[in-house]
Formats: sequence, C-alpha cells, structure tokens
Amino acid sequence: MKIVIINGSPRTDGNTSKMCEAFSKGALEANLDVKIITYSLYNYTYKGCIGCFACKLKNGKSYGKCNIQDNLSPLLKEVSDADCLVIASPIYLMDVTGAMKSFLERLCFPYGSYELGYKSLAPKKMKTVTIYTMNCTPEQAPNFMMDNVDRFIGHIFRAPERLCAYNTYQFNDYSRYVVEVFSEIDKKIYHSEEFPKELDKAYQLGLRINNPNE
Repeated sequence: MKIVIINGSPRTDGNTSKMCEAFSKGALEANLDVKIITYSLYNYTYKGCIGCFACKLKNGKSYGKCNIQDNLSPLLKEVSDADCLVIASPIYLMDVTGAMKSFLERLCFPYGSYELGYKSLAPKKMKTVTIYTMNCTPEQAPNFMMDNVDRFIGHIFRAPERLCAYNTYQFNDYSRYVVEVFSEIDKKIYHSEEFPKELDKAYQLGLRINNPNE
C-alpha cells in the first residue's frame, strides 16, 4: 500500500506535522510493507490553477491532468499512483492554508470533468483522510469550510475520514506576543489534556487504514 501525505503547514514541527506523524506511526505498525511519502508544501515553489483549461481541452494531451510544469508536477504524479491520500492543513482565515488551497486547485480541478454527471477522471478511487488543526474550539470550528473541501475530495476520490485538532497551543512562549483574547493557562490545560487524544485518533486511523472494509 502506498500512502501519500500532503502537509500544508509552514511549520515543520507544529501540530499538523505531529498529527501526520501519529497517523504514519499507526500505518507502519499495522503494515511494515506500507510505503509512506510525506510532502511539506512550503518546501516547494508553485502556483495555483491559472485557468488555462488545458485539462478540459477536447482531444488535448493534458485532458484530465494539470498542464502546468513546475515544482508541484512530481507531487501530483505521485498522488495519482497512491492508494491513500492524506490532506493535512492548519486553518488560516477560516480555510486551509494558501499553499494547500493552490495544491487542491491543481489536483482536483483537472480530475473534476465537465462530462455528464461531472464524472471524476481520477485514476483510482483511493482512500482519503483530511487532517485539520485550528486555534478555535470545536464549537467555533468552520465546519462549512471543512465540509466543502471534504465534499469535493470525496467526489474526486472517496469520501475522506476527517481528523481535527482543536484549540491548539500556538506559541512556545506566549509572553513574547500580544495575545489578549486567549488564556494561555486555559490553552495549555486543553492542549495537555486533549491533544494526546487527538494524536491517538490519528494513530488509530493509521492502524486501520489497510482494512479493506474501511
């Protein structure tokens, strides 16, 4: 089994990365033969969809795939051959990061055809997972945005299983920043009590991702 993890966080050791690592640990413990490839989008230089419509061109050589050739092209090719795709991003301005948004445009728009029924042109209906980390509480979470992303990923591939980490502890030293609307003490308590549970959910999903009934 080949799992491709796309990390849309600019932080290499932040909450999103830790959730991805927990998922990977579970998948590896369940099956040592699994191949896991993780890409951190902020290590690459690329742009989002430019509206050239080469992916929709009748009899075009790029029909159903992105025509842009840049640093993202090898990642898109790697994803096309995956058995499981993990999309992971922190929430910025009530949405996935700009890097992830651009990636999803380049990945999903070519596969989302204008054929009758908006037929998916993805090479395979692979399993998908979405991981979201956010500063807000579960009650404040932008579910409308996550639902929208998950719905489109589900149309192109398979409906994803969603994992969330809420009320994240953002800074190592809150005293260095102007933070008047959050309680560092409350956040620290929430993080120490809840984040391990969220990491375990990611780990448990990794353990059972090879289950053919999932």
